[in-house]
Amino acid sequence: MEVDNNDIQIQVHFKSKQELYAVPDIPYSISANVTTTDLNTLVNTLLQHSNDEHVTADFDFLVIDECLRTTLNEHLREKAISFEEVINIEYVERFPPPEPQDCLLHDDWVSAVETRGNWILTGCYDTTVNIWTTHGTHILTIPGHTMPVKAVSWVSLDEQKGTFVTCSQDQTAMIWQWNIETNSVECISVCKGHERGIDAIDVSPIGQRFATGSWDTMLKVWSTDFSDVEASTEVKRSKKDHGATKTPKMTLQGHRESISAVQWMDNDTILTSSWDHTIKVWDLHLEGIKTEISGNKSFFDVSYSPLNNLIIAASADKNLKIYDPRLKGGNVIRNTYLGHTKWIQTVTWSTEEEFLFVSGSYDNQVKLWDHRSPKAPLYDLIGHGDKVLDIDWSNPKYIVSGGCDNSVRVFKSKKIGKEAEQN
Repeated sequence: MEVDNNDIQIQVHFKSKQELYAVPDIPYSISANVTTTDLNTLVNTLLQHSNDEHVTADFDFLVIDECLRTTLNEHLREKAISFEEVINIEYVERFPPPEPQDCLLHDDWVSAVETRGNWILTGCYDTTVNIWTTHGTHILTIPGHTMPVKAVSWVSLDEQKGTFVTCSQDQTAMIWQWNIETNSVECISVCKGHERGIDAIDVSPIGQRFATGSWDTMLKVWSTDFSDVEASTEVKRSKKDHGATKTPKMTLQGHRESISAVQWMDNDTILTSSWDHTIKVWDLHLEGIKTEISGNKSFFDVSYSPLNNLIIAASADKNLKIYDPRLKGGNVIRNTYLGHTKWIQTVTWSTEEEFLFVSGSYDNQVKLWDHRSPKAPLYDLIGHGDKVLDIDWSNPKYIVSGGCDNSVRVFKSKKIGKEAEQN
């Protein structure tokens, strides 16, 4: 006779690393058919019994290091765990849903976004760069490139001035200096050396160098120092000229097709992804490839987190994958994340929450994920009416995305627990 799953009882221990939410460390007998909703009710009831002042919290439940997204019964069967064992269930306060804030309208597709402090830098297909406040106020439109701007990155920012770099399909990168008091901007130098459009740019952690990746398959490293321009060129600038020409300090060859993303992992290590189905880690001391990861489709974006040492990659197979670059040989894929229905164009880790990342896709969706939950995202961030081209979470308070609907969407991101009240 087949036993009804509703009749199966399982012994569990509830664990929490937050003392505020600890329940008595004793075994509890619960139904195998419980869901996250049921477990939330149970744990909050236990907490209420031990503390009359407990405020109901929303928890996620980790079983065998993965967030529960089905019934407990289905989860244990999938993991081939015996129902006769005592199951440890760790519960963690769920990250609050980001709140939609502003919609920043542009005249064309927005292909690049990056936040620093209270400022948002955007790059547009109409060849302009724009500066906005995080509260949605437009500050400045900056002409200069002659083709779509594909990536932007801050170099430095203080109360008086900001420095940033931009790159374009016009085969150049530009270094700009913005005087905040006068709200004026000057192109300090034009970086020439690529033979095709530049799709990716990133500044090193200490701001002394930046790297670019291009359709010419080359990775180039440049100095952000202004003095080397003046010392190496005799070009005299007229009022109509942009900044003097700068040449690369290093050119690295190894990809066979366009480089789609560039990120500094530390001051001497660069991560790249490419349409050639590979992710590469470059050692600048050796001026060569340190690690290579191969996929089955083109990679459109890649993001490394120093908080967990993992790489998340977006590709044409509609899936997100996490790779562990520390693993040698064999299978370096840690997990695959299903949820998008079209090409995934952009992905980035949180800079403060080691388990969280966001993705944007040609399906018009922005999704917030916990990497312990491969079956489903935490939240869908609704707003874009067309393909999402770039996403940024540099400022922990704001998730910012740009797309083919000519808009930038800003979502306010709150911390969990008591810190949320101060955010």
